[in-house]
Amino acid sequence: MNGKYQHIRHEFEPVYDSSSRILILGTLPSVKSREQQFYYGHPQNRFWKVLGNLCGLEKMPETISEKKEFLLQYHIAVWDVIAECDIIGSSDSSIKNVVAADLTRILEEAPIRRIYANGGKAWQLYMKYSYEMTGREIVKLPSTSPANAAFQMDRLLAAWKELKLFI
Repeated sequence: MNGKYQHIRHEFEPVYDSSSRILILGTLPSVKSREQQFYYGHPQNRFWKVLGNLCGLEKMPETISEKKEFLLQYHIAVWDVIAECDIIGSSDSSIKNVVAADLTRILEEAPIRRIYANGGKAWQLYMKYSYEMTGREIVKLPSTSPANAAFQMDRLLAAWKELKLFI
């Protein structure tokens, strides 16, 4: 890990509405996502391809408005566990001095049936900082990040297919 720690505040809103049934939580937006001001903005991140495939899309959403529309159409809420922290670049393993996001807002306003963690670090941070507050279980899914090279697309799809029960 090269670089210096930066204090990062989550700068964009969660995506959800009053019909969202699934909540997918990441850790914190990557450098690329922060540049684009939207979730999973790194071109190699497979998040949009995984969800698009599970929902049977022929054309993946590309713009922020298309992505928001897609998520809401399929009753999917997206946010992150962290409201602010110190981090080096996009390295989840460098995260420290965490301030957790207040997830009660979504959980009170949407009929969320299941919460999923996009990766082990999101799951770990949720269990450490959010579980006691929400009292809600979370399902750990393999990360869609390009850093998770051990999971090729077919393995990701197999692991993430449970979402189809709720969309």
